[in-house]
Amino acid sequence: MTIQEFRDYMASGKPVAGGSDVHMMFHQLSQEALRITAEINSKYHTPEQLRALLEQLWGRQVPDTVGMFPPFYTDCGKNTTVGERVFINMGCKFQDQGGITIDEGALIGHNVVLATINHHLNPAERQGMTYAPIHIGKNVWIGANATILAGVTIGDGAVVAAGAVVAKDVAPCTIVGGVPAKLIKRIEI
Repeated sequence: MTIQEFRDYMASGKPVAGGSDVHMMFHQLSQEALRITAEINSKYHTPEQLRALLEQLWGRQVPDTVGMFPPFYTDCGKNTTVGERVFINMGCKFQDQGGITIDEGALIGHNVVLATINHHLNPAERQGMTYAPIHIGKNVWIGANATILAGVTIGDGAVVAAGAVVAKDVAPCTIVGGVPAKLIKRIEI
């Protein structure tokens, strides 16, 4: 299975059964991600060197305006897309098999978790997985230690408060917080 075939399958919404070809691809990609993130996290890299490593990890071109402060962790890497002027702070964990898109100008705080996958609730099917993409809109700010769950879209200009657990879509230009995250207020523009 090629990287593009993997991305296409994950975009299809079809199930991923334990032991299937796609599930085995998860394992292959995770080994590559472990190798590249070990390099990212093991020593200092200039911004240019770091972007080159991110291009290897994500299998895509990374805009020159993207910034990151390692350490950074992922168990796949090949299904993340970032726009111009995105900044990812220290300690973030991206579980991107289901797809993560971060639009231009978004700021991702310390220790943010983006999780696109769940296991089946039925114990007999527990090795199988369900997944859905995460989409973070333009100029979003996600505070430290927030967790964004599978299938969530964060609207343009929104703010996710530190420590929030976001299980539902967030409207543009709003602030959400808490566990589970709820509307705190609208941002006046």
